Amino acid sequence: MFIIGELINGMDQNVAVAIKEKNKGFIKTLARKQLDAGADALDVNCGPASRDAAGDMRWLVGTIQEEASCVLSLDSTKPEAIEAGLEISAHKCIINSTSADVSRLEIYCGMAKKYKASLVALVMDHKGVPQDKDGKLELAAQILNFAQESGFSLDELYLDPILLPINVAQSQLFGILELIKDFKSLSSPSPKTLLGLSNVSQGSKKRKLINRTFLVMASAYGLDAAILDPLDNNLMYSVIASELILNKSIYCDDFISAYNKSKK
Repeated sequence: MFIIGELINGMDQNVAVAIKEKNKGFIKTLARKQLDAGADALDVNCGPASRDAAGDMRWLVGTIQEEASCVLSLDSTKPEAIEAGLEISAHKCIINSTSADVSRLEIYCGMAKKYKASLVALVMDHKGVPQDKDGKLELAAQILNFAQESGFSLDELYLDPILLPINVAQSQLFGILELIKDFKSLSSPSPKTLLGLSNVSQGSKKRKLINRTFLVMASAYGLDAAILDPLDNNLMYSVIASELILNKSIYCDDFISAYNKSKK
């Protein structure tokens, strides 16, 4: 599974302070810790409180690149912030994210093609998040059709079925698992699938347990990527064990160490 570390996010108070004070050491340490823990990429989000989203994104990308060479998931609702990060990135990027609205697809598909980036598409539109699986499948098909017609490679597209917290949307979670599998049948080549894992446990007391249980189940349904906390050791061990059980890695008695070494 492709792991995207979630911790460089301006919604976290400590990260927000580091961005405001331009504390490179804090950001570099946080980036290095996530990569050393097994993250394949880093999500980069300057947060909603940023007064200069483009400038802060440019600073974050530059700072991280001074520490490490890795894929960056540029996470913002503002196109100018995404493009600011793309402009200075020396490595592959993921644009996180667009919706199914044509106006947004035009902006972000075009940007992804221009900078040879991957693209995350949320199965929602200006009306909001559909409450049933069929509604999400319909939006997913619209996204795929737009991508194909605009010449954007489906190999570079991630569909996000949008996880809602279990304490408010418990009945929808099994449908999310089914969507991960169903998305694969919508096109050839199939789009990849991605989840923002921490959303599932938002507001719950047993957050870590819920996160790792849902991730293992999603892995069995074919999930390709997840944005998560790679510093949660038990969560990462669950990812490793699930890949082993699904025959995606070769068994050995010390399979956790073997997996971690293969990531470096």
